[in-house]
Amino acid sequence: MRFKPLLTLFLIVSFAGPLFAADTIKIGDINSYKNLPAHTIPYRNGATLAIEKINASGGVLGKQLELISRDDQGKPAEAIKIAEDLFSREEVSLISGTLFSHIGIALGSYAAKNKKLYIAAEPLADALVWAKGNRYTFRLRPSTYMQAAMLAEEAAKKKDVKTWATIAPNYAYGKDAVSAFKNALKKLRPDVEFVGEQWPALFKINAGAETQALLQMKPQGIYNVTFGSDLAKFVREGTLRNLFKDRLVVGLLTGEPEYIDPLKDEAPEGWLVTGYPWYDIKDSTHQEFVASYRKKFNETPKIGSIVGYNTMMTIEALLKKAQSTDTEKMVEAMKGLDVNTPTGPVHYRAIDHQSTMGAYVGWTTVKNGTGIMVDWKYLDGKNYLPTDAEVRKLRPN
Repeated sequence: MRFKPLLTLFLIVSFAGPLFAADTIKIGDINSYKNLPAHTIPYRNGATLAIEKINASGGVLGKQLELISRDDQGKPAEAIKIAEDLFSREEVSLISGTLFSHIGIALGSYAAKNKKLYIAAEPLADALVWAKGNRYTFRLRPSTYMQAAMLAEEAAKKKDVKTWATIAPNYAYGKDAVSAFKNALKKLRPDVEFVGEQWPALFKINAGAETQALLQMKPQGIYNVTFGSDLAKFVREGTLRNLFKDRLVVGLLTGEPEYIDPLKDEAPEGWLVTGYPWYDIKDSTHQEFVASYRKKFNETPKIGSIVGYNTMMTIEALLKKAQSTDTEKMVEAMKGLDVNTPTGPVHYRAIDHQSTMGAYVGWTTVKNGTGIMVDWKYLDGKNYLPTDAEVRKLRPN
């Protein structure tokens, strides 16, 4: 009998540690930090800024948020391995992040199989929320379908541009982007014709050969989906060979600082693009975000910065709505979730788990040796999504 107090004390000590140490809500962050630092570090910076703001105001559910970051090395298998470790060893409540579409799709499958919440911040492949969509996967950024539809709407206004060629990286994102643009443009302009497609391997473009092939097609318009180092090479070769002269060029993502800034004074003139003109957005909430970001990181924000920030604001909103870190309760809270962000209100559709975050569409030019967007407008994502009836055909569950 005399061992009972000792046993009781042992139990108290054993359970008190985890019980009282659980003063944070852990978020698993997975991204390609080593492979694409110029694009993923801004994402983590934006996420960090949001978490600091949330924690400074008292956190969520009486706890502080903690971001635990891991590098997926650009490999789906590595991303899944990391996810397993984050949930089992770090005991995160959910995972978020990723940029590459093939990694996002892999983590979406992992989330469905293991019944874990995954908020895909940046992967753009349409399959993520449609063909391969599932109960546990949600996406923040406007998809290729949405951004392609926005660009097609503007391109369709150029009545004299009737023949088109496309160039895109040969993987899920590129294929979705081309298919979406072709379908959207043909719907608006049945008279247009697509005369050819080029499919360079991701980050292995032979820009000279690709440019020459497009010249031989003689299109009046070009739809470009290349990005990163591929975009830089394509712009240089295309400019050198006069590919872009007297042609309408539409560039998906080209106006984003991550892609246009490195081009400096070589940035293309007069392209119709989606991007992020942070320097010209007058909304006070957005200006506050820019000022805070520049003060903390001593640099200007990128599209990844605002995506990282909006992702953490999403997590704050879902936790407040769910009032729990239980996965099933969080999943239910994500359906129909409304979030206020520096880019405006965002709504997560219950039917396909896609957010209505919009995109900025405008034209490129060079100012003071730097590529920028002009004559831009922000297009609300809710106006560029398929109907519920269409989604039911696209999404298996």
